[in-house]
Amino acid sequence: MAHPRRRAHPRGGHTACPRRGALPAVAVLLLLFLAVSLLAIAISAPRVADRRPGASSRRSLRHPPPSGWTARAQDGLWGSQLASNFYGCSNASRKFLDSSIATQSDRYLIIVTSGGLNQQRTGIVDAVVAARILNATLVVPKLDQTSFWKDSSNFSEIFDIDWFISFLAKDVKIIKEPPEKGGKAVRPYKMRVPRKCTPQCYLKRVLPALLKKHVIRMTKYDYRLSNKLDTDLQKLRCRVNYHALRFTDPIQKLGEKLIQRMREKSRYFIALHLRFESDMLAFSGCYYGGGEKERRDLGAIRKRWKTLHTSNPEKGRRQGRCPLTPEEVGLLLRALGYGSDVHIYTASGEIYGGEATLAPLKALFPNFHTKESLASKDELTPFLTHSSRMAAIDFIVCDGSDAFVTNNNGNMAKILAGRRRYFSHKRTIRPNAKQLYPLLMNRGNMSWDKFSSQMRILQKGFMGDPLEVMPGRGEFHANPAACICGKTDQNSVVKSIPVSNRQETIDSTGIRKAIGEPAYPIYIDEEVDGSDSEEDPTGAGEEMITEEDDLNAREEMIAEDDPAATGETVDTEADDESLSKQEDSELEEILSD
Repeated sequence: MAHPRRRAHPRGGHTACPRRGALPAVAVLLLLFLAVSLLAIAISAPRVADRRPGASSRRSLRHPPPSGWTARAQDGLWGSQLASNFYGCSNASRKFLDSSIATQSDRYLIIVTSGGLNQQRTGIVDAVVAARILNATLVVPKLDQTSFWKDSSNFSEIFDIDWFISFLAKDVKIIKEPPEKGGKAVRPYKMRVPRKCTPQCYLKRVLPALLKKHVIRMTKYDYRLSNKLDTDLQKLRCRVNYHALRFTDPIQKLGEKLIQRMREKSRYFIALHLRFESDMLAFSGCYYGGGEKERRDLGAIRKRWKTLHTSNPEKGRRQGRCPLTPEEVGLLLRALGYGSDVHIYTASGEIYGGEATLAPLKALFPNFHTKESLASKDELTPFLTHSSRMAAIDFIVCDGSDAFVTNNNGNMAKILAGRRRYFSHKRTIRPNAKQLYPLLMNRGNMSWDKFSSQMRILQKGFMGDPLEVMPGRGEFHANPAACICGKTDQNSVVKSIPVSNRQETIDSTGIRKAIGEPAYPIYIDEEVDGSDSEEDPTGAGEEMITEEDDLNAREEMIAEDDPAATGETVDTEADDESLSKQEDSELEEILSD
């Protein structure tokens, strides 16, 4: 009797070939298993919408990826393994003279800041450095109360003024009120310097007037100091920004309460700074698929700025000048590995399109929170009518988050990116918008796995990791290179030694550097991103609109014609507002934070 044919088992055993009668049943089972598997894959991966570049981006995804999908991508989501090898180092060197020696008794500098909270913060930081360059006493800066934000808050209502003065006492002498003569405040000499004015620029343009008039009032002070400074001045910037500027107790306490409430909901949380207000979108000239209504709405707002060029939405999108939509931010985060169970705190103004615009993001991340949803009405009431104080609360929560993400490159994004680098390189995600454009536009033509894989590749270098910024690149407030040092190993810290004795070493991080030097490169040239425009709500700056070049050139002409450069005296007692009329007055109302 013939025996059924047997085949060798890979491991040396044997297995019987099934009888012919059993084949149909096996085939049916295999087909059923295959169908179930395909269905599971379709459900688990997000359906990447098949929309054209100009099509609406507000439709929610039907099948967002489940949180379990992210298990393979958990490493690095909440921090970098290299972060512990770096620390903020902003102490002054021995050659940096005490203010009691450096300050000249007959020189006073009054600064009037410009823009929203974070733009004013850069002005305050640079005002301290400008006073140090001029060996002058700084009067506590006056905050902008007339621009778009129209916040009546003064310095002491947002920042701890006594701490500010005392912390910087050895660096710069600071007083609360302008100097008096004969019982009356001295009338200051008003002037302005061009953007990114170098120390030599201050000594050439401002010092002669200061020596003659003794009290200088500098208006619209934002980004008026070069990023090309020596190490001690850069470190002074860091001492001001990361240590001396502390919010008042009421603001700080509420911010910390909101952080605590987020922690009660989840061990980790993301903070999202979402800039998608109608003013900002109108200024950007971008198009988001809202049809004729969107063109009409944003076009009407855009007319406010008469000098803006005719927009080319498609070109702006290709060049990374358009903020990501809420849905695109959600896709970015899910592709990086954050699951739907993650809690998100969102800092934003009134989103264009309201809930319809936010719906896709909320579908991807249902645990969606704001300060309004976390705080009681009574807790928020003291701050509601003050936009800068409300922004300060958002700032505190965003800074305290485990991961911070933004859809733009504005002032708050830059300030927080730098602060989070200085304090342990906390995870900070800034979209690589230019490179993400083709991926986002073609996401309907690829699987979720391919989409997420490409997203993680394109975002390398934009995650807030140590040493991801190339030498000489980036804006100082976002990348405080001179203020970040590395450790030689996990237990010891590199200490500064005389320049003549510096030697090269390779530490446990695998980074080759000179002992005593910052682990980051010190900036050797002006930053190239051009993103410091006061009137730029997206932060894209000069790359986004060319009228900023005209504005800067006009300011250069104003400064060149200013007799202060030669020490001549002129009547400058006109209001600060009259100086603004020499510029494009329409540009003053644009959101900048």
